[in-house]
Amino acid sequence: MKTVHIDELDRIEMPDGFVWRPIRRRFDIRAFGVNAYTPLEAGSPVVETHSERQLGHEEIYLVLRGRALFTVDGNEHELTAGQLVFVSDPSLERGAVAIDADTVVLALGGKPGAPYEVSAWEAMFAAVPAANREDWDEAIRIHDEALAEHPDHAALLYNLACMEARGDHHLDALLHLQRSVALDSKWAEHARRDSDFAAIRSEPGFPA
Repeated sequence: MKTVHIDELDRIEMPDGFVWRPIRRRFDIRAFGVNAYTPLEAGSPVVETHSERQLGHEEIYLVLRGRALFTVDGNEHELTAGQLVFVSDPSLERGAVAIDADTVVLALGGKPGAPYEVSAWEAMFAAVPAANREDWDEAIRIHDEALAEHPDHAALLYNLACMEARGDHHLDALLHLQRSVALDSKWAEHARRDSDFAAIRSEPGFPA
């Protein structure tokens, strides 16, 4: 048994303006997905705008503290502490903005009828602090761990290649980028514009 207060969880600020508070990763939960989110300030995002089309997840959100304005499929719903919103259709776009600065939202999700798998995006979120302080070896390590579970995840391979290129692991970066593009050609266009690849863009075999 383990216990923790929500405010003791890691606080990882994301580029989209919300704060990820990892729960599943903290306890290494393997049966279901669960995390918490807080805002940078009142009026900031507390749940990023997204859909679950790719993963096919159902999701439920519980406001633990404060108030949040959820938008689901274009419809707004103000929720206060103790209220839940369930989104069964993975294709619906959803997101939330914090009304109060101390808002906390708990999120749980999974794919109906399928064994739970840790999502690859989790490693990309977890590597943000290391990338921000340019600790490329740590960012690479986090991605490598996730890659062992998701060896053919194109976005994860692309992100890993970014970290490797910035960390002077140029051959590894090129090989992982090539693999990412082979799995999903859209990453070639991203690579063409991505400053992370400045050091390897002139290398033979650069996919863009």
